[in-house]
Amino acid sequence: MHPRSNPLPILLTIIGTILFITGGAGGQPHGGSGVCITTERAALLSFKKGITSDPANLLASWRGQDCCQWRGIRCNNKTGHVTKLQLRNPNPYMSALSGEISPSLLSLEYLEHMDLSSNSLTGPHGCIPQFLGSMKNMKYLNLSGIPFTGGVAPQLGNLSNLQYLDLGRQYYLYSADITWLTNLPLLQYLDMSYVNLSGIADWPQKLNMVPSLRVIRLTSCSLDTTNQSLSHFNLTNLEKLDLSLNNFNHPIVSSWWFWKPTGLKYLNLHNIGLIGHLQDSLENMTLLRVLDLSNNYQNCLALTGSPSNLCTFEMIGNLNNLCSLEILDLSYNYMSGDMTIFTGRLPQCSWDKLQHLNLDSNNLTGTLPNLIGHFISLSVLVISNNNLTGTIPAGLGNCTHLTILDLYCNKISGSVPTEIGSLSKLTSLDLRNNNLSGGVPTQIGGCSNLTFLDVSNNYLSGVIMEEHFEGLISLKKLDLSSNKNLKVTVNRDWFPPFRLEYGNFANCQMAPLFPAWLQQQFQISHLDMSSTYLKDKIPEWFWLTFSQAIYIDISDNKLSGSLPAHLDGMAILELNLSSNLLTGPVPSLPRSIITLDISNNLFSGKLPLNFGAPTLATLIMFSNQIGGSIPESMCKLQGLFDLDLSSNLLEGEVPECFPTESLQFLVLSNNSFSGIFPSFLQNCITLLFLDLAWNQFSGTLPASIGTMTNLHFLRLSHNTFSGNVPPEITHLSCLQFLDLSANNLSGVIPWHLSNLTGMTLKSYQDLTTGDVIVTQSGNIIEITVASQFEEEWSIITKGQKLRYGRGLQYFVSIDFSGNFLTGEIPSEITSLCSLINLNLSSNQLSGKIPNNIGIVHSLESLDLSENKLSGEIPSSLSSLASLSYLNLSYNNLAGTIPSGRQLDTLSADNPSLMYIGNSGLCGPPLKRNCSTNDSSIHTNHRSNRKEFEPMSFPFGLGLGLVVGLWTVFCALLFKKTWRIAYFQLFDKLCDRIYVFVAVKWASLTKIDED
Repeated sequence: MHPRSNPLPILLTIIGTILFITGGAGGQPHGGSGVCITTERAALLSFKKGITSDPANLLASWRGQDCCQWRGIRCNNKTGHVTKLQLRNPNPYMSALSGEISPSLLSLEYLEHMDLSSNSLTGPHGCIPQFLGSMKNMKYLNLSGIPFTGGVAPQLGNLSNLQYLDLGRQYYLYSADITWLTNLPLLQYLDMSYVNLSGIADWPQKLNMVPSLRVIRLTSCSLDTTNQSLSHFNLTNLEKLDLSLNNFNHPIVSSWWFWKPTGLKYLNLHNIGLIGHLQDSLENMTLLRVLDLSNNYQNCLALTGSPSNLCTFEMIGNLNNLCSLEILDLSYNYMSGDMTIFTGRLPQCSWDKLQHLNLDSNNLTGTLPNLIGHFISLSVLVISNNNLTGTIPAGLGNCTHLTILDLYCNKISGSVPTEIGSLSKLTSLDLRNNNLSGGVPTQIGGCSNLTFLDVSNNYLSGVIMEEHFEGLISLKKLDLSSNKNLKVTVNRDWFPPFRLEYGNFANCQMAPLFPAWLQQQFQISHLDMSSTYLKDKIPEWFWLTFSQAIYIDISDNKLSGSLPAHLDGMAILELNLSSNLLTGPVPSLPRSIITLDISNNLFSGKLPLNFGAPTLATLIMFSNQIGGSIPESMCKLQGLFDLDLSSNLLEGEVPECFPTESLQFLVLSNNSFSGIFPSFLQNCITLLFLDLAWNQFSGTLPASIGTMTNLHFLRLSHNTFSGNVPPEITHLSCLQFLDLSANNLSGVIPWHLSNLTGMTLKSYQDLTTGDVIVTQSGNIIEITVASQFEEEWSIITKGQKLRYGRGLQYFVSIDFSGNFLTGEIPSEITSLCSLINLNLSSNQLSGKIPNNIGIVHSLESLDLSENKLSGEIPSSLSSLASLSYLNLSYNNLAGTIPSGRQLDTLSADNPSLMYIGNSGLCGPPLKRNCSTNDSSIHTNHRSNRKEFEPMSFPFGLGLGLVVGLWTVFCALLFKKTWRIAYFQLFDKLCDRIYVFVAVKWASLTKIDED
């Protein structure tokens, strides 16, 4: 019997042998010996030393002996050599690695793959490191999105094994010669997007010498496009070509090289300035899957001078052979045509393959045909910004793969089809800005993946109920706005299945109570419920639920109640509570708020001592009952550019510490502010709009008023300013509106009014369409401003008080009425050719009306009444074709009243009122006729007589009476015969009167007795 042997040592030996063999044959993932090669590890650590910043912690794991285990490193399983360095920035929108690419990488002799893209790395002097050309084994090199400068290193042409080269998104690189590419015989992928190649005329020929290329991306390279023909085409392997954002601007030639590759699957010619007809250029690209010809509207401009009906979809040529087509983008070409005809021209062999069709921003007309239902693979259909009419076809319900359907900004009518509910994969439905009517079908609730729903600006009606929303579990954005007959009615206890991030219900009906279902929508960042007929108190939960919202608008309702004492816990950026019935004091504001509008409410009390909103830019509080003074804390609002506190009960002086660098709109009218003209305004060089009217400001207007050179609107009326009008006011070259009426100003009207070039422009830019921007080019000044002109201003013009809102921005006016101004009307006032209103009434102006007043063709209202003007009325007044109001009453004007044209149509009820109080005037419409010599008589009379003085009349009357009486008395005293005759005549007259009275009395007595 043999002794029993112990099998354990044998078993351990076998296991060890197996582990050794598998480790050497590839069981070890990163190196044959379990650790990387020492020299290569040192090279990587040297590279790490050159990194100055690593906020993404890409190199945090670069510790320990085995570099093959480090993040971004891959080693050969057999040799342990580093073959791959993958350090791409995982988030290109945030910084990752910063520093310099170390030449120590040359020690990685077996490196085949290197990706450093989207990092802030550089080489020597900011250039691509030349030593990269010595890494002979490199097959894959991605340096895209790295901010290199200078020229592309031609040494990259030494990488003879290179198959993939990405230098894209290089906005500061250039290359004057790409001959080095011809030394890369294995190159299949080339991306040099945004590298400036403008100096290379033969770039197509150079690319043609790299026949292995499969992908070429040369987006926005400023390519020279003069020579696009090749004698022999070698790029037979080309599958993907992107030449977008280059400016070809040459008539299309079918022999151009990029029409040649028959194996092409992807062709992007977006925004390259194609000119002419493609004809049959595309017919040989039978394998083409993606075709992007978008944003080539210059094609139409070049051929027709403007996008017109002459520029049709026939220009894209023959598509019949594109049977593999999956994506077709023809957007932003402004080509016209009938939608039904165009749909029929799409290759029928690709109807079941087409996935993406973008026809945005063209001039398509007609209806969307039911034929569209045959495109059963469609996932994206965009036909927005066209002129489609008719209804949405029911056939769309067959496109069950649709994820995006954009038909906005057309003229589509009818109702939303119920078949929409069968599009269960739909994520975005945009039907805004059409003529849709009727109700929203409840079947829309079947779109369970819908995240974006916009049916705003239509004529939808009916009721939106819980049934519409029940299946919309993914909904994030909902816009029902501007459908005034659409009513949202749900039960008070309804719990919505979605969590909105954006909700717009403006100009819908959600009345009268505040919707309770919104209490669960705490993820909303944008909420607009303006003009929704709400008549309720703002619920207490409102401010907590929407504490993280950045935009809230509940204006133009009848909401009541007061605001919480503190709103500082909110993240709001823009809050609009205007035109409601809110009461109570103004609370401390959220720190984050930028725009606040609480105008047209019933807020009272004083402004908060601590506004608590350091970034506040727009503060609109007009038409409330806010009292007290402006607190000093408002001076801390250094970013304030729009402040409107008008029509309140504020008083006291305006603080001199107001922010001056950013202020552009300051409206303090209709309060009880006092003191002198605020001196801080002289430092407000960006100020565009200043209104201090209807207050109690006094003192003189300072010369420094002329430093506000960007001012367009200046209204200081109805105060008690005194002294002269400072001549420096003519330095305000941008001024379009100047109102100094109803003050105590004296002196003369300043000369040099021609410097007010803002009143000479032929057109004025809309001031209500965006952030404030002021630009000047020649004589054209353009202004854009976001929130002003929502208020209405009372302006005295055409003899009455008119209210202007947005129209005020186009109103060019000078009003000096109701002061004590003397002297003549400056003749330079006639150079203000855009003037609409000129009111100099109720002053003490003298001299003549400027003869050439008729050249101010834009003038609609002219009031010079109640002055001391003399001379004739200029005949040029009849040239004012736009004139609708004229008042020259109560002056010293003389001569014949001019007639003709517009003057014969003014004040049709009683035209003489325009000229009343001018005793020297004659002719129609006055009843005083002019004789044949009147003209010369009046002229001589006016030239010799002195101006009428108010005190001369009673003095002359008394003097004449005394002189007349003494003349008669002296004649009777010294001429006896006259004296006897006078008294005899007097006696006879007395006798006759006595006899007449006696006889009359006797006859009356006799009648009484009878």
